[in-house]
Order: sequence, then structure tokens, then C-alpha cells
Amino acid sequence: MLPVITKLLYLLNQGDTFTKVEATEVFFATTKLFQSKDAGLRRMVYLMIKELSPSADEVIIVTSSLMKDMNSKTDMYRANAIRVLCRIIDSTLLTQIERYLKQAIVDKNPVVASAALVSGIYLLQTSPEVVKRWSNEVQEAVQSRAALVQFHALALLHQIRQNDRLAVSKLVTSLTRGSVRSPLAQCLLIRYTSQVIRESGMNTQGGDRPFFDFLESCLRNKAEMVILEAARAITDLNGVTSRELTPAITVLQLFLSSSKPVLRFAAVRTLNKVASTHPLAVTNCNIDMESLISDQNRSIATLAITTLLKTGNESSVDRLMKQMTNFMSDIADEFKIVVVEAIRSLCLKFPLKYRSLMNFLSNILREEGGFDYKKAIVDSIIILIRDIPDAKESGLFHLCEFIEDCEFTYLSTQILHFLGNEGPKTSDPSKYIRYIYNRVILENATVRASAVSTLAKFGALVDALKPRIFVLLRRCLFDGDDEVRDRATLYIKLLDGEATVGETEKDVTDFLFGSLDVPLANLEASLRNYVCITGKKSTGPASAVNGPVPTIDASYEKLLSSIPEFAGFGKLFKSSTPFELTEAETEYSVNVVKHIYDGHVVLQYNCTNTIPEQLLEEVVVFVDASEAEEFSEVASKPLRSLPYDSPGQTFVAFEKPEGVLATGKFSNILKFIVKEVDSSTGEAEDDGVEDEYQLEDFEIISADYMLKVGVSNFRNAWESMDPESERVDEYGLGVRESLAEAVSAVISILGMQPCEGTDVVQNNSRSHTCLLSGVFIGNVKVLVRLSFGISGPKEVAMKLAVRSDDPEVSDRIHEIVANG
Repeated sequence: MLPVITKLLYLLNQGDTFTKVEATEVFFATTKLFQSKDAGLRRMVYLMIKELSPSADEVIIVTSSLMKDMNSKTDMYRANAIRVLCRIIDSTLLTQIERYLKQAIVDKNPVVASAALVSGIYLLQTSPEVVKRWSNEVQEAVQSRAALVQFHALALLHQIRQNDRLAVSKLVTSLTRGSVRSPLAQCLLIRYTSQVIRESGMNTQGGDRPFFDFLESCLRNKAEMVILEAARAITDLNGVTSRELTPAITVLQLFLSSSKPVLRFAAVRTLNKVASTHPLAVTNCNIDMESLISDQNRSIATLAITTLLKTGNESSVDRLMKQMTNFMSDIADEFKIVVVEAIRSLCLKFPLKYRSLMNFLSNILREEGGFDYKKAIVDSIIILIRDIPDAKESGLFHLCEFIEDCEFTYLSTQILHFLGNEGPKTSDPSKYIRYIYNRVILENATVRASAVSTLAKFGALVDALKPRIFVLLRRCLFDGDDEVRDRATLYIKLLDGEATVGETEKDVTDFLFGSLDVPLANLEASLRNYVCITGKKSTGPASAVNGPVPTIDASYEKLLSSIPEFAGFGKLFKSSTPFELTEAETEYSVNVVKHIYDGHVVLQYNCTNTIPEQLLEEVVVFVDASEAEEFSEVASKPLRSLPYDSPGQTFVAFEKPEGVLATGKFSNILKFIVKEVDSSTGEAEDDGVEDEYQLEDFEIISADYMLKVGVSNFRNAWESMDPESERVDEYGLGVRESLAEAVSAVISILGMQPCEGTDVVQNNSRSHTCLLSGVFIGNVKVLVRLSFGISGPKEVAMKLAVRSDDPEVSDRIHEIVANG
């Protein structure tokens, strides 16, 4: 039987699935083996049942056997029965065996105790209320002398208390006094201690961190894993000082000469990370790391050389370059990319050494390598050319030599594009023409088209080269590819002045060097329109696809940036939908659009005069922000004239603190000068009368600081975000008519985009999960998971989980909901 079960388990673990009939047959056949006395076979039976995950009806059949084994005198049976039971039972059955699990946690046999604790960690995800009642037993297990029991107990105890910062702090305080002996548990304790230190911040008066003495004492532990964990924890502290780093660097330096590769790797990887922020603190280890360049483990050697590049001084650059020449030929492309990025950083750090570093990059660029490796080198050379002016001539020359024998189309077009932008600005642009035109003769159609565009850029910017460029472009008119011929024709007409893309020479240059401003939403709409009319008779050359219409946000941004008073406000983050401030069919129609910047808010009042006999002049909105204390008015732009049925805009700008969710209510009065209009002539009278019109109030709310941005795969996006940024809490939403109303209300408060249709709630549903995504002001990506439940009296409870690029933003989302 053992070989058969082994093969079945192998199939399951390789991803094969059994049909329901097959799984049922295997399950019932497996349950008959409970009568066997063979210990090995019994263990395989437990594994098989756990992997099959039987249905609720089938679980009943095997439960009695498992509960019998859980009370067996054989410890191996007890431990395995506990593991299997906790994987297959539901919460109802769990309460029946809870007493046995509590006893198992404090059992004298470490195998049984560990099995119960690990099962508790699993059950905490499905039945947290039950597991939280085990705190006393788990606390007792933390004091166990068995290493694994102490490790599992500490992990479970922390998970039980993880949402209570004070409880976690007390746990760390009690355990750092020396009651933890297990190396694995000590590593966990170090991680929890680091978390408490991060959350508590630094004592600004004395400069001492809480629990830092504990971390430092762990550096003297007998276990190597504990020493490494403590050293990593110290180096990862926020705002760590050189004094705090010294003891950690010292022990890591000792590990560099260890006979164990894993210790050398862990030490040099940690030092490599420290070197990015505190290079001087790592310089004492340079001699030890130089010996690691020849290490047989190429991962260790790569980390050593990149660390030396980060910590080296200007005088050591040449020596390091000599060492790397032989080193580069012995490592894989993935390691070479790391080295190239380190060289780029070193060159930006010591710009006077650009010659030797640029020569090194050009030499390895000509060697064999894959696309990613070559792209890393090309990107590095381009960055050096942009940031170090003296490196431009030599850098462009190296790139020109590379495209003479480049097998990657993407890199050739990238270099040609860059050459077209930077080449005309050099002292002798003509020397690059040969390299560019060679691409027209020798390369594929994509590269040829790119080369034609590059030639046109030289012709547009260098008048002396224009006649030569005309000759070369005319030769391209006979190319075999449509794209190449079309580009050549267009550029010849542009440079010759026959075609116009603007009124000035600058417009031609912008056309050649700029990018077409076509929003993706418009492109999608045009493509859909094209698909819909495919097959229909066209009425003209441009009838298939309408021209792109700027999106609302794009038009707003263009409008606001053209107003001098607002041009210095920076990048527009969001524009709201118009909010009506007047009722329909009144004398004047006014709505407001809120434009949100990082440090400002611009209110755009769209006004329409609906009275034919009146002309309004000097139209302005007086805004009372007394109920929005964090806002202060800094500018306004009145509307000079508002004729009948001709919409116009007036603006008021407010300053607000950056990084603050400033909210409040605004009262508005429309003020203007009214002039009567002669209906026969259409002329307005010279004299006017001052008048005003009361508008509705409106509010700036928290949702105004959130941009609705969807994600195609919420699960992947959620898992790709740092779990450390996750914040979870539960809220009571009070009595609601339905779950749908509660879901809609929370979405409205947050102002986020529902994902995967989760904003729709099934009728009579008692629970619902809603997924939201968005971008918070400051371009911080935010993802939200909302879990709703409704009780008999229509009381709605909600669990809110937030992940974002910034943990502070996760906290703010909770504040918005709590205050909403």
C-alpha cells in the first residue's frame, strides 16, 4: 500500500487533480487503513486524508477515527491526528475538540505540542475567535524547554496579539529578559522587537532606542542564526547611526572569513545593503571583501565587488576596474547586471573617473551577453551622458560603435532615438551621420525607420547638415518598407517647408522631438469605434476614426497651466466632476469643479447667463471658507464678461498644508455688474448695476484626495504590495436597509474604484466582499479589501484591510472610514 499512496501523493503535489468520484473512492479506501499497526503506513494515511480535503459529508466518517487517535497513547498518532483534524473540520466541530487542543498545547511531548501550536496558527485564519481563547496555554508553551515548541508558541502568540500594539510591546518586554532559549524563537523575537522599535520611534532627548540593548546582546549569542538576525535588525533600523552600526558591522566582518558559504553570503549581502546608505561604516571590511572576489560562490563574489564599488574612494577605482576585468567573464548575466548598476552609481559619485568607467562599460558592451545585460549597459551609458556633460562625446561614440554590430532591434532604436536628441548638440554632429545612415542600409525595417527619424532631427537642428540630410532622405524614398518611405516623405516635406505642423520652426522641432498627446481612453474609444464601423462604407479618407478629443482632466490641466496665477502649483492630481450650485432653470447656472494639487486647491466656477437681455461683467465668486480653517485664499481670477448663453469660468485658489487631508465647507456668493442689452441692436448699455446671487454651499471631502484607478488583477496587485503596509480593523456601520447600501456608502466615502464587479451585492446576501483600488494624493497606490456582514436587526459590521505603497497612507484610509 505504501508505494500506491506515495504515487498518489506525488500526483497531487505535482498539480494533478482527482475527479469527485476518484477522490471519494481513494478517500474511503484510505480510511480502511486506520486498522493498520504499521507506523509508516499510518503516517501516509494521515497525509493522504489531509491532501484530499474531504467534503463535509465525508469528514463525519473519518472524524471518529481521528478523535480516537488524538487520545491515543502513541504520540505519533496524536500529533498527526491533530494536524489532520484541524485541516478538515469546520468551526462547529472545532468547539467540540477545543478542550483536547488546549491540553495538547501544554503536553509534555514536544511533537504533540508543536502539532497543536502549528494547527492553531492555521486555524487563526479561519476561526480566530476560538484560537484567541487559547492565550493562557500558548503563553505557558512559550516557556517550554523544547526549541520547536517555544518557536511555534511565540509565533502563534504574536499572531493572536498582532493587532494590539500595546500587547505586542508587553510581550516583547517580557521575553527580552532572557526567557527565550530556542535560536529559532530568538530570531522571531528579534523581528518582533524590530517592529516595536519602528513603531515606537526614537527617543529624541537621549537618542536611545527602546530594546536596542537587547538587539546588541543578541550579537554575542552562541547561535549564528541569532547573530545574523540581530545584525540585520540593527542595520535595518530607521535613522540608524554609525555608533549603532559599529557592533553589527564587527560581527558581520567576522562572518566574511567564515568557512561556511551561507554565513559569508548572508554577511556580504547585509553589508552590501548597508553600503548604500552608510558606505563609510563598511570601509573597515574592504580588505576582507576583496578576498571574496575570488570566492567559488559567484553570488558572494558579485555582492563583494558591488559592495566595494559602493564603499571605494576615488583612488581605488582604477584598481577595482582591473580586478573586475577577469571577474566579469566568470559570472552569469544576472550578476553582471548588478555589477553594471553598481558601476553606474560609482561613476555618478566620482564623475572625474568617467573615462575609465566608460571604457570599462564599452568593453563589456562588445562582449557576448543577453538582451537584459546589454540593455543595462546601454541605459547606464545614456544616464552617464545625461548627468556628466564631459562624457557626452565619448559616450555617444561608444554607442555608435555598438549599433554597428547590434543584434537587438530594441537597443538599436533606443540608441538612435537618443542619438537624434543629443547628437546635434555636440561640437561636430556630422561625424555621427555615417553611423546613422549605415543603419538605413544594413538593418531591418524597424531600425531603418528609426534611423530616418534620427536623420531628420539632425537636419532640423543643424542647418549646415540640411543639404546632406536631404540627399540621404531622398535615397530612402525607394526603400522596400512602407513605414520607412512614409517617414522619409514626411520629413523631406517638413524640412523643405512644404508641409506645416505649426506656424514656427519650433513647432517643427516639437513635432520631431515630442510625442503625440493621445490619451489612452481616447485611443480605446477610437479603436472601438473603428471596429464597430468595419465593413460600412466610408465617406472620406478620415471617416474611419474620429480625431482624439482631449479628456476632461487633460483639458483642465492645459487650461490651468495657461493661467499664470496657478502655473506654479505643480502637477494637477485630480479634477472632480462638476457640482451644481444652482437649481435648474434659474437666472444663472453655476457649477464648481474642484482641482486638487499637493499644496493647493483651485475652485473653477463654470457660469452661464440664461437671460438674453443682460450682459454680466466682472463676474467673481466670493468664497467664505470660515468652516474650512485649513484653507487660505491665495488668488482669484474674475471673468471679465459673460454674455447670454456663452459659458465662462472664474477661479478661486486656496493654499492648504501639504500631506494633510484638509476638508471643510465653502459658502459662495456670485457677484457681478449687470448691463441691460438692447434686443434690437444687441448692444449693451454703458452703465451697469452691481448685483449678487447666492449660491449653494459645497464641501471638500476626503474622497477628493483619491483618484479612481482600476487594476486588472486585484489578487496579484495585492500580493505584490508590501505586507508590512497592511492595516486591518473592524467597524460597526449601524443599521442599514441592505448590504448594498452599506457597500455604496463606504465606496462613496473612500472615492475609490471597485474592482472585478465587487460593488454589486447579490439580493438578500448576508455577507459580501468588495475590492477597491485607487491612487492617493502624492501618487500613492492603495488597495482595499472590505468584508461586510449583516445581522438579524440589520446591523452591518465591516472589516477593512488596506495595503499601500506608504504605511502612513494605510493609516489615513482607516482614519477616513472612522471619521466618515
